Amino acid sequence: MKFLWTPSSHFNLANMFTFVNITAGLMATYFITQNNFTLAIVLAWVGGAFDIFDGKIARKYKLSNEFGVQLDSFADFLSFVLVPVFLIFQASYAPALHGFSLILAAVASIYYVISGLRRLIQFNINADAGEVENYFTGVPTPLGAILLWLVYLLNAYDLLPAYGVMFCMLIIGWSLNSTIKVRHP
Repeated sequence: MKFLWTPSSHFNLANMFTFVNITAGLMATYFITQNNFTLAIVLAWVGGAFDIFDGKIARKYKLSNEFGVQLDSFADFLSFVLVPVFLIFQASYAPALHGFSLILAAVASIYYVISGLRRLIQFNINADAGEVENYFTGVPTPLGAILLWLVYLLNAYDLLPAYGVMFCMLIIGWSLNSTIKVRHP
């Protein structure tokens, strides 16, 4: 079990938490395809909880390494970019939009995915393993996901139509790579 406490191990404790995040994201994606949105959302939040702890564990036990930085970004892409976009597409767009409107929804979804991926790649280029800045420049992908969950809920309770969801998705996607300053928790 020494590998759990070895910074150079790909299976150290921090990375194991990240693997749980990835597992939760994959399972959430599956349940979205089955239209079981409640379970998908629970799994996405489980992944989010493990995302919080993987970084804290890595810093506390000095387990940070380049592999962990890359792995965490992959997990973030899956859990905080792909899962919420898939959820919104399946739950909000597909039932309400057809034809050209559905194509516009697909374009908005792809824009969000590319924005999230760009943000994570740029973050990795600028990040040093184990270093934490006081502020993020641009909305971090976990916060973007939370905002998308709120948009989804507004739509699910008929407070925001599918076109409003699309507009919000575009604005949140833009904010991921903006110059907005967000305090690091």
